[in-house]
Amino acid sequence: MLKKKILIVEDDPHIQQLLTYNLEKSGFRCFAAKDAESGLKLLTQNETDLVVLDIMLPGIDGFECCKQIKQNPRHHNVPIIILTAKNEEIDRIIGFELGADDYVAKPFSVRELILRIKSVLKRREPLNSEGELLSIGQLRIDIPRHRVTLEKKEIVLTHIEFNLLLTLVQRKGRVQSRDQLLEDVWDIESDVITRTIDTHIRHLRQKLCAMGKWIETVRGMGYRFYDGE
Repeated sequence: MLKKKILIVEDDPHIQQLLTYNLEKSGFRCFAAKDAESGLKLLTQNETDLVVLDIMLPGIDGFECCKQIKQNPRHHNVPIIILTAKNEEIDRIIGFELGADDYVAKPFSVRELILRIKSVLKRREPLNSEGELLSIGQLRIDIPRHRVTLEKKEIVLTHIEFNLLLTLVQRKGRVQSRDQLLEDVWDIESDVITRTIDTHIRHLRQKLCAMGKWIETVRGMGYRFYDGE
């Protein structure tokens, strides 16, 4: 079984060494960079399964690095865990809006971080392994290929957006609360943040164009995908 490859972008050499040692001990293969520029270069040169990204970096900060990764068609599906001493709610909101999959505050537990890495990587596995193609209206969701098309044109979604859309479509007609979506799509506790759901729903609606209105807001309850009836 091939080892999952983790890119660590962290300017503190002690934390970088700590992460590398413990992640490799847990069965991962790691490569590290001390700044965003070097990290982006390594990402281009190496197949990467996940990025652990510090925010307070010299030069380009982690938020800008996250943005560049998610805007690059080659790497936009690579999951990112932000690791930083900045733990204000606004910082977490910015991170999630830029496409980060998780947010871990310093000081942190190495064991917890490894569990979160495993959880994020597990969420990247297809939610349905039966090779299904889901269709609703002009929308097609190819689960094993992680592809979405609308009127035969492919829509580029982040991994979180894909799983959010898939969850809503699979449960079409049923209201999904924000807490439930956080648990099922993000696999994080509901007290972390719920506003990130609204941000991802807004982005998803924009990408679905006219069909975005099929994602209905149920005031005081959550969201529901129109069942076509």
